[in-house]
Amino acid sequence: MLVFADGRTVGTIGGGCYENDAFWKAREALATGRSALLHYELNDDFAQENGLVCGGQMDVHIDPLEPTPRLYILGAGHVGWHLARIAGEAGFRIHVVDDREKFANRERFPDADTVIVERIPDWLHQTEIPASSFVVVVTRGHVHDLEAMRALAARDLRYLGLIGSRAKVRRIFDYLLAEGLPAECLDRVHAPIGFDIGAVTPAEIAVSITAELVATRRGATAGGLSLAASRSRTRTAAP
Repeated sequence: MLVFADGRTVGTIGGGCYENDAFWKAREALATGRSALLHYELNDDFAQENGLVCGGQMDVHIDPLEPTPRLYILGAGHVGWHLARIAGEAGFRIHVVDDREKFANRERFPDADTVIVERIPDWLHQTEIPASSFVVVVTRGHVHDLEAMRALAARDLRYLGLIGSRAKVRRIFDYLLAEGLPAECLDRVHAPIGFDIGAVTPAEIAVSITAELVATRRGATAGGLSLAASRSRTRTAAP
């Protein structure tokens, strides 16, 4: 049985209230990206009340299906290059944007879906990025990161990550808040980006970022580096 995000269904698992329950669990799986295994005890009274042919037991496996996710890498430097390679192998469709043709070219990113050579803020202002997309800001400097975040922070995206130290991230966030950006927009940003694996080199940082992308895609919970995640853990731990 297929359950679509808009509520349409194709096929059946037998009808009755247990199918209705599975339907809503499937809608939840589409929202969270997490699979689920449901167990139903179909005793004779239950079967008779719901018009079922027989009783017994039934397990229902729910598996969310989604198209290959798009990953927009803003910045084609060392981290961006490693990230495109690793995330591409992990199942993401890669789109690279940078204003330096020396870095953003087909020779460096042969497997990317698109390689755009354009000022990142200009490209962002004229491009509609699908809400299901993953976006990583790994430009070559604070000013470029700030310009990209101005264009992205208020957008509805599956994932938005910003590279940088905690001090740098706080400075960029303070700038955006001073410019009037609602604080709740920044709560959704993964910054500092990636998982805390002690990454130092560009390749290690790319592994850290890819791990967080995969976790977000699959609906897993793990300890990220982001300030928002830290605040959430603090709130959860408070008595």
